[in-house]
Amino acid sequence: MKKALSLVLSLVLLGTTLVSCHNKSNNTVTGSRPEKSKLQGEIVFWHSFAQGPRLEKIQAAADAFMKENPEVKIKIETYSWSDFYTKWTTGLASGNVPDISSALSSQVVEMIDADAVSPLDDVIDKIGRDKFYEKTLTELKSDNKTYGIPLYSNTQAMWYRKDLLEKYKLSVPETWDELYKAAKVIGEGEKGKVYGQSFPTGTNDMMATRWLHLYMRSAGETMLKENGKANLTSKVAIDGIKYWLKVYKEQSPKESINYNILDQATLYYQGKIAFDFNTGFHIGGVKANSPELLKYIDCAPIPRVKKSDPVKGVETSTIPLVMWKKSKHPEIVKAFIEFFYKPERYVDFLLSVPVGMMSSMKGVTDQPKYKENEVVKQFAHADSVLQQMQPGSTEIGMEYGPRAQGGLLTSQKVIENMFQDIILNNVEVEKAAKAAEDKLNELFSTVG
Repeated sequence: MKKALSLVLSLVLLGTTLVSCHNKSNNTVTGSRPEKSKLQGEIVFWHSFAQGPRLEKIQAAADAFMKENPEVKIKIETYSWSDFYTKWTTGLASGNVPDISSALSSQVVEMIDADAVSPLDDVIDKIGRDKFYEKTLTELKSDNKTYGIPLYSNTQAMWYRKDLLEKYKLSVPETWDELYKAAKVIGEGEKGKVYGQSFPTGTNDMMATRWLHLYMRSAGETMLKENGKANLTSKVAIDGIKYWLKVYKEQSPKESINYNILDQATLYYQGKIAFDFNTGFHIGGVKANSPELLKYIDCAPIPRVKKSDPVKGVETSTIPLVMWKKSKHPEIVKAFIEFFYKPERYVDFLLSVPVGMMSSMKGVTDQPKYKENEVVKQFAHADSVLQQMQPGSTEIGMEYGPRAQGGLLTSQKVIENMFQDIILNNVEVEKAAKAAEDKLNELFSTVG
């Protein structure tokens, strides 16, 4: 640290710009005047933004960085999220991993356990730790070190159709009971053309886990306790299970028992359900499928059990950047991250999916460039709701920090199978919930 500080002071006195205090190979001294520090080398950047504006913005940022640092090359490789997971888990043994990559926050736990990634606290502190939402950093911490830097967040809210609420003279639901009643009125009134709600519980996805999580978190409980055990048999959990079973039996298309996330979202995109839970990415989905409905969609906070319960965020999926331990040029990785998070460049990236990708940094969305975006202006209310939901939200199972149990909770389909067992085999709710809780705790025992 003393050496780095000395370099900074020397370079400032010379009126030069320090690109990176980590590049040891270029810190030569001629007489009493150190030469300007240069970044040299090639880094590989894996990300999962396979198409569209996000891919373009990442490439543009890399091109701009290379223009400023002509002796640096950033090689970008793009993989789908599933291919990325296979690529890094199989590549660890041979060292075939990148220098920097995007990731899912749930995967960072595995990366930390595999000793595959390096802390980024120095970069976070240079950008400004207090600029990031505390919860998003907590999900990426282990032993008081932060192993990822939040790139953006996907925050869950309740999406609805304004025209259908107006048609049936309904207010925006604030509680789960109000949601059930409003959805029932719309579903019965639309006579099969539009369902009130849909409850997805396909066993190739984690949607039933999410729906139950939304109910439980709104009531102040978590599906993963602080002690690392599963929570499916509390009164709140049983009430939540029964609520969604009632929705399935009385309001939902029966085929939703096999729905995955795309099946569920497509119902809302096509105007076939009045209410849904999702992120601001719903805007793009509706625009692509039913642009005539865009003027009728909006979102509200996740319902509560009682109106007196506080309005709070429930779930946010954070997409971080991580630096891989095998990197031969951590100084380039860190310099590029700092470069990318310059406010004007970061806002430009967020606006590749306006209102969909939520800023992981406070105050960024106050910038004129963000507020003047046409989609942001059109969905100003939805944007404000999502921003309201974000600060207290976490990934499912990460309420107490990064845990491998959280990944098992969402990946092993235990809750989806529980709902199917109840629906298809008439298993009693309490019995099925206890069996699922025991199954999860058995799985959790394998990771400590």
